[in-house]
Amino acid sequence: MAKILTRFGGFVIKNVGDCLIYYFPESSKSNRKYGFMSCLECSLAMTEYHDTICKRLVKEGLPRVDYRISSDYGSVVLMKSSTSESLDMIGAPVNMCSKINYAATKNNSVIGGDLYRMVKKFDDYKYKEIKGFSIGLKHSYPVYEIQRK
Repeated sequence: MAKILTRFGGFVIKNVGDCLIYYFPESSKSNRKYGFMSCLECSLAMTEYHDTICKRLVKEGLPRVDYRISSDYGSVVLMKSSTSESLDMIGAPVNMCSKINYAATKNNSVIGGDLYRMVKKFDDYKYKEIKGFSIGLKHSYPVYEIQRK
């Protein structure tokens, strides 16, 4: 997954158990559209490479894996603790991704409402709102499955 991320300009923060935390620095710069498209393309590539990844795992004597990809947009803070050399990322998008990840079906990708607002006019993708999914907050938060057109 890290190799796929780097091809699209993603930056791995850390691996936490069965979770990979990453971000796309270009989404906060002047060419934000490129950063958003990189994020979407990377998410879709991760789902499209599922069979290839599983074949490689089996070849190495490891079990197949299934996964879900979730992405959102917003302010984050990168920080380094005094007791560890690894970076950490905190912020609402990180928390939201952990909640909306459960809305993704196996080996597919979802995005949160804040990212959807930034990318909804991109013509290369189809967005389908996932109805009836609750993240346990007082107010609802929209979640969308994303696919190529």
